Amino acid sequence: MAFDVIDHDQGTGKWLAWRHDGIGASEAAAVLGENPWKSANSLFKEKCAPPRSFAAAGNAAMARGTALEPHARARYAEASGHDLQPACLQSTARPWQRASLDGIDRANQRLVEIKCGEKVYEHTATTGTVPRYYIGQLQHILAVTGFAAIDFWVWLPKRRGLLLTILRDEPYIARMARLEAEFWARVTDARQISCASRP
Repeated sequence: MAFDVIDHDQGTGKWLAWRHDGIGASEAAAVLGENPWKSANSLFKEKCAPPRSFAAAGNAAMARGTALEPHARARYAEASGHDLQPACLQSTARPWQRASLDGIDRANQRLVEIKCGEKVYEHTATTGTVPRYYIGQLQHILAVTGFAAIDFWVWLPKRRGLLLTILRDEPYIARMARLEAEFWARVTDARQISCASRP
């Protein structure tokens, strides 16, 4: 198996500590320099500091997305015929590589990443593509699971759901794994220096 299932409920203190001690899927774009809102250096500083609470780390848009996610997952099940459940996974080959999934069906190797934002809906509806800043998240999940594809489901109340299936991109994953490994080595070194300097 390419991954271990971690028994943490997303949003809890245990989950936050576990997520802090690795690179999550939503952090991949920052490491790769593809996140317009957060740089790799900013993420590095976060990883070297104590973990923040989930509420402190989020914003109103994230809170709304979290509230809508169960409804979006139900609509995805209706549209796709697949009932996927959230899970936390950790790569066995690269234990620092982690993913908090919106939905997975291990038996059928099916995954879904759910988005419930206005901007992502507008982009996906207009272009028929995934916004560039989410590519890293999707490919990171595929790297952790070893699966061949992931569904990208965009949903808002009273609107038509948008479903794209994104295939595994091996060259992208190879570059991402290299950059993430380098990033995590820097974090590990910085944490060790910090601990060694304490009285």
